[in-house]
This record gives sequence, C-alpha cells and structure tokens, in this order.
Amino acid sequence: MAIRISIDRLLVERGMSVGDFAEAIGITPANVAVLKNGRAKAVRFSTLDAMCRVLDCQPGDLLGYNPD
Repeated sequence: MAIRISIDRLLVERGMSVGDFAEAIGITPANVAVLKNGRAKAVRFSTLDAMCRVLDCQPGDLLGYNPD
C-alpha cells in the first residue's frame, strides 16, 4: 500500500501504550491495531482529530504517501 502509517513510531516517542492511546482517543485497541497495520479502509476526521490531539502532532506526522 502506498499510504504509510506512523502510529507505532509516535507511540514509542511519547511513551504511550496502545491501550492508553485507544482509551484516550475513544476507540478499541483492536481498531488501533487496524489503523496501525494499514488495514483500515477509512479514518473519520473525528478520530484523526483525536489522534493528533493526544499525540500532539499534525495529520502528516501520522500519514504519509510512498508511491509504489
């Protein structure tokens, strides 16, 4: 997939567990795993907003594009 997801890196940099992150943004740890592993077909803006707020980052810090 050409979309790169950087949630893992940001969680490590902030010393945050997947469970803590999931609770803070209001989704299940299983759904965080779907996002982290690039299996999500869509991301709601409200979820993206919560991720950026909790991780103190910009959407471009979470998502990137690498052409195939």
